[in-house]
Amino acid sequence: MHGRIAITGAGIISALGTGLDETCRILMDEICPITPLRHLVSTHSNLPCGEVDFSDSQLYELCHEDKERPLSRSSLLGIIAARQAEQDAALQPGTRVALINGTTVGGMDITERNLENFLKSSDFDSLIPLHLDGVSTDAIADSLSVDVAYTDTLSTACSAAANALAFGAELIRSGRFDVVLAGGSECITRFHLNGFNSLMILDENLCRPFDASRKGLNLGEGAGFLVLETREHAMARGARVRAFLDGWGNSCDAFHQTASSPDGEGAYLAMVKALQVAGLKPSDIDYVNAHGTATENNDLSEGVALRRVFGSRMPLVSSTKSFTGHATSAAGALEAVISVLCLQRRFVPANLRFENRDPQLDFSPVVHTLKDMPLKHVLSNSFGFGGNDSSLVFSSSTL
Repeated sequence: MHGRIAITGAGIISALGTGLDETCRILMDEICPITPLRHLVSTHSNLPCGEVDFSDSQLYELCHEDKERPLSRSSLLGIIAARQAEQDAALQPGTRVALINGTTVGGMDITERNLENFLKSSDFDSLIPLHLDGVSTDAIADSLSVDVAYTDTLSTACSAAANALAFGAELIRSGRFDVVLAGGSECITRFHLNGFNSLMILDENLCRPFDASRKGLNLGEGAGFLVLETREHAMARGARVRAFLDGWGNSCDAFHQTASSPDGEGAYLAMVKALQVAGLKPSDIDYVNAHGTATENNDLSEGVALRRVFGSRMPLVSSTKSFTGHATSAAGALEAVISVLCLQRRFVPANLRFENRDPQLDFSPVVHTLKDMPLKHVLSNSFGFGGNDSSLVFSSSTL
């Protein structure tokens, strides 16, 4: 019998702000921080994005890092969130841990800033490593006071951070590590802003997940990390348990490179698997933090999958990407931290800007923040390109 996976620490930075308290306050007050680009230099500066409202220089200062050290924005965001989680869990220096990071952009912003020099240089050995995803993970590991004995980087697009959390849970269950920091970090770059724009799935206005008038997503950025350990290990060291990660599931329907399957098969299988691992029935879920990107295809596919899983007993549903934008590989980590906050602080976030029910979707998301909600189980969905779909089940620490 495996011990339950306890969450003893959490850290987050996003468009919502820095840290758990600020994130929770903005969500509860229904403040939308998505604005036209302010920090990324782009010809598409008119596009609304959920940027972290710090320049790279300010992020260096927050991290107390030497500005001469070449660190990607993804690394800087990850350092901030991972340190928060480490401190929140009261991990002692020297504790042996694994660090699992979900990211796809990695050091792409460094490559963009130095592209001209890169093309002229013959010293590729010194330039290429700065671009690699794993370098970002190593930078985060180097910044921590714990002993990071193992690192891994998962790059499965929008499900990357959720998969990092699932892999972290499996590492705990395997007995290889007593403590794992898992999550994801991602910044907005010109490359993936232009890439999403070329797919014609970015909305020039604020996104409207699940609304009949939805026209696309707003990109976001940020980082989130959770500290995972068995309940027994947490109790032995006197750690506070914020919540439990009880279930996880992943599937890959390979329907299309970028589109979701019309029957939501991959999403359905991921949710069913997560429930099975958690030992729960669909009726046990109180709230679903949906993937909800606000693209026509994705929201319809996820809605179909939700109905297949929950039938006529649909739980509360909302997409917090209406606050943060879509932080791509880090999205699952941001939403995992938000799910934990929902359980601890007893609220369900609003699905901002929902006004018109889609006739193809037979449910409506939460329109305004619901407070004093005794949540027991939350399902969080993260669905990536290529149909790589992941779901996580979080449970209250009181259960």
